[in-house]
Amino acid sequence: MNINIYYGGRGLIDDPTLHVINVCQEVLEELRVNVTRYNLHELKNNVTSLPHTLKEADGVILATTVEWLGINGWMQVFLDACWFFGDKEKISKIYMVPVVLSTTYGEREAQLSLVNAWEMLGGKTCKGICAYVEDTMSFELNKDYKKIIEKQAEDLYRSISQKMQILPSSTLAIKQNILKETMDFTPQESEQLSKYASDDIYVKKQKEDIEELAGFYKDMLESSHINTEEPYIEELKKAYVGQANVKATYIFSLEDKKKSIILEIDPQEFNCYYGKAETADVTIRMSSKTLEEIIYGIGSFQGSFMKGSMTAKGDFGLVKTLDQVFSFH
Repeated sequence: MNINIYYGGRGLIDDPTLHVINVCQEVLEELRVNVTRYNLHELKNNVTSLPHTLKEADGVILATTVEWLGINGWMQVFLDACWFFGDKEKISKIYMVPVVLSTTYGEREAQLSLVNAWEMLGGKTCKGICAYVEDTMSFELNKDYKKIIEKQAEDLYRSISQKMQILPSSTLAIKQNILKETMDFTPQESEQLSKYASDDIYVKKQKEDIEELAGFYKDMLESSHINTEEPYIEELKKAYVGQANVKATYIFSLEDKKKSIILEIDPQEFNCYYGKAETADVTIRMSSKTLEEIIYGIGSFQGSFMKGSMTAKGDFGLVKTLDQVFSFH
């Protein structure tokens, strides 16, 4: 059995959360559990790549300290990374115990935040440890408190070993609705994206490339000769290369022009025109500027979706094929 501990505090000596997770780790190791701890404050530049560490985990302990208001920032960053880059199928099988200690106020609210976040990710939650600590020393020396902590660690072990069933939550239904509006990446693609996001040099280079392309794009627009009566139609037809297994109807809704381009793709035929379609497999909303960036090869359909400059509704698998169906140079 493998259990990961993610500590989201600041690592201060008198942090009561450290005492709790130390006790939990001792108990679990006595039960011959493989325990791996990740101190998020020591992994600042790599937090977004940590979701891949959940691959082999059967359970996790999310531990944080409330020193002012809500959960620690690094814990929030980790949970954000799990949402954007984590393998949701794997997370759905992982049991989580929240550990929240407060030296001020708000430990219950913070614990609820962790529970809601994990359930939104699709994971399973167990009863956690939640307490207000006025004096760290007296808290650590209290034998009754230690017994409670030990019991919670044992309960996590039992939950995992017995594959305890969890009652359904409305949070899961919300998650399913939200995921309808997000791009469906494979676990491998998500892991690669998380590594890119945590690479400062890569991110800096991307920003420099975008600035350079922006200048190039501006010059290109000034000298472009797009048909003003039916803009983009000719460019889309020229760039169409087709795919033998793609048959679908797309609607490109250009928000600033209040017009829609209909694309009817079939292995035998390709139609592209301005108009209306009663039904479509995918409806894409974007500005004419975004479409022009794609046409001139400065951007891509998937890249625009990731940036948020393009939204889609319908079969998201077909959105990913657009960059294969069209070849812009």
